[in-house]
Amino acid sequence: MINFLWDNMFKRRKDSQVEFLSKNFFFKNLNPVDLKKVTQFIHVRHYRPGELLFRQNEIGIGMYFILKGRIDIFTESNPNGDKTESLFITRLEAGDHMGEIALIEDNHRRTASAKATMETTVLGLFQPDLKRLLESYPDIGARLLLQIAKVLGRRLSETAIKITSLKKQVERIKG
Repeated sequence: MINFLWDNMFKRRKDSQVEFLSKNFFFKNLNPVDLKKVTQFIHVRHYRPGELLFRQNEIGIGMYFILKGRIDIFTESNPNGDKTESLFITRLEAGDHMGEIALIEDNHRRTASAKATMETTVLGLFQPDLKRLLESYPDIGARLLLQIAKVLGRRLSETAIKITSLKKQVERIKG
């Protein structure tokens, strides 16, 4: 009887992860059976308000999907050498993701910090888990990597557009 209760509790948790992942762009090419396999490699993490998920310049080893809560992304600089200044970049909420570069690039340093602004639950997928997923289920891993490549390609294009726009603004200011 007790084992049944524990099994049922963990089954519900895995089912809710499958449902969440099925709505995420990274996993849209996977069916429920494949998603259930992916949950073997996913880690649940809970954060309190004000708690850092990671800090800028730390070596990252994976990415996060926000199950519930809210996370602020910001950069930190120390231009005068005395006081660190924070620059707010964006706010992420349930359904958003972050850190995909760290999932595929070895020794990648985080380009920003991430802090929970309320009780937050994330699903983490880390490099060693992705490697195990690729070894255990190569087809699933390949489809996941294709989605990651699409996101990185889109972000690269958006960055190029922003840089071009900023260069034009600088040229106009210089006159």
